[in-house]
Amino acid sequence: YIWLCVVGGRLCLQTLSAHNDFFTSIGQMTDLLYTEKDLVTSLKDYIRAEENKLEQVKRWADKLDSLTATATQDPEGFLGHPVNAFKLMKRLNTEWGDLESLVLSDTTDGFISNLTIQRQYFPTDEDQTGAAKALLRLQDTYRLDANTISTGNLPGVKHKSHMTVEDCYELGKIAYSEVDYYHTELWMAQALKQLDEGEKSTLDKVTVLDYLSYAIYQQGEIERALEYTKRLLELDPEHQRANGNLKYFEFQLEKQKKAAEGEAQKQKERGKRETDEKKKTKPKKKAGFSLIPERKKYEMLCRGEGIRMTPRRESRLFCRYYDNNRNPMYVLAPVKQQDEWDSPYIVRYLDIISDKEIERIKQLAKPRLRRATVHDPQTGKLTTAQYRVSKSAWLTGYEDPMIERINQRIEDLTGLEMDTAEELQVANYGVGGQYEPHFDFGRKDEPDAFKELGTGNRIATWLFYMSDVSAGGATVFPDVGAAVWPKKGTAVFWYNLFASGEGDYSTRHAACPVLVGNKWVSNKWIHERGQEWRRPCGLTETDGWKN
Repeated sequence: YIWLCVVGGRLCLQTLSAHNDFFTSIGQMTDLLYTEKDLVTSLKDYIRAEENKLEQVKRWADKLDSLTATATQDPEGFLGHPVNAFKLMKRLNTEWGDLESLVLSDTTDGFISNLTIQRQYFPTDEDQTGAAKALLRLQDTYRLDANTISTGNLPGVKHKSHMTVEDCYELGKIAYSEVDYYHTELWMAQALKQLDEGEKSTLDKVTVLDYLSYAIYQQGEIERALEYTKRLLELDPEHQRANGNLKYFEFQLEKQKKAAEGEAQKQKERGKRETDEKKKTKPKKKAGFSLIPERKKYEMLCRGEGIRMTPRRESRLFCRYYDNNRNPMYVLAPVKQQDEWDSPYIVRYLDIISDKEIERIKQLAKPRLRRATVHDPQTGKLTTAQYRVSKSAWLTGYEDPMIERINQRIEDLTGLEMDTAEELQVANYGVGGQYEPHFDFGRKDEPDAFKELGTGNRIATWLFYMSDVSAGGATVFPDVGAAVWPKKGTAVFWYNLFASGEGDYSTRHAACPVLVGNKWVSNKWIHERGQEWRRPCGLTETDGWKN
């Protein structure tokens, strides 16, 4: 779909196709801001014709006029704030639909026809739910309380945005529909807090308290659930469900009290024996990092906690000017290389891709971005997964000379053959975009992982960082406690396989959720075939781990 717009006094064309999964790519979501801005313009034209009758619609338009004007000045920065991204999903999926119903009650063709045409390219319920789940994921990973997110006080934000009572309530409702009573409680409590502080809202406290008390009950806290139910009944004594719950909660509390008294008596009778046993029991030692579940290690590393680099090991990491054994391309102008980690050996190349190259790559990739996929170990085929929230596109060397030059640069610096490597994959992460812990190489229980390529296993990974990220978005290696932070214009490189061809399981890694900002990366997966003389096989399983 194509329409005309004016940006900075210049006429331009905007194109928007019917993409799926808007929430998985901030880059593609920027188009929605222009869509919304166009809708606001159309809406204001309609208001001028119906001003006396449609005062309510005019107030809505004035609010969005200001918002979209600010947003389109820096679309990626604006949508880098996850609350702005969530509210964009919510507005376009829910609130514009409500507005359409209002206008249809006293319609004129101009605005409605424009809105109806553009709505077919709007986000869906899946997008709104995906954006909401992303906020919940960020809340958990970075240990943020609901009030911090609601007030927009996130690190590195340029466009601060507040959540309304309705926003908090909507987030709680989505958690409720997912049977996630923990987050239901957090966001209904935040909605109630803002109502108690006097925020004006179309929602009433009774509705919020109804959800809140039930969510708390489902988590087993009957006494607290009873308190909120009593508060609800003070506001609405005739509330049928609350009256029923009141009696049920009181009955359950009495039942628990009697059970506790009986248990206390039993404890008293066997108390002496248990006291003696406790004296013999040795206190448990605190679990080390290696014993912490992977999910916890992943989240700790994303927050910058639990990094296991000792001062002694760090002293053995160096930076250098690198020409890869006097490669002709780099003898006179060696590149800057620094050690990021010792085992697995991870190096970073600085100033290795220019801003001009980055913009060209993004320009080529953006129209092709599709929901990122993963290899299904059962079928060996590509499929989407909830643990990978991003969109990707593949760029080949023959379609643009710049891509060919970048491929050659990787070959010159790694010494590895690129003819058997996969094409350059460009990825843009969405709201709270992430890729949970995974291996790049195929394991022994996945014999068909790359069978269709016919180029063997993924021997190494090259990863360009094409944007700075204000907060979050690190690449972490949970098994070894390593974290590598995005820095625009740099690239990191590591081997996935030992020289023997055996997989290096310490390279299991993840892309942390993007808290604030817009993360663009591109990567090259290099395969075994063609490397026989460039990286000869080792004699032992772990031979040549650092080459």
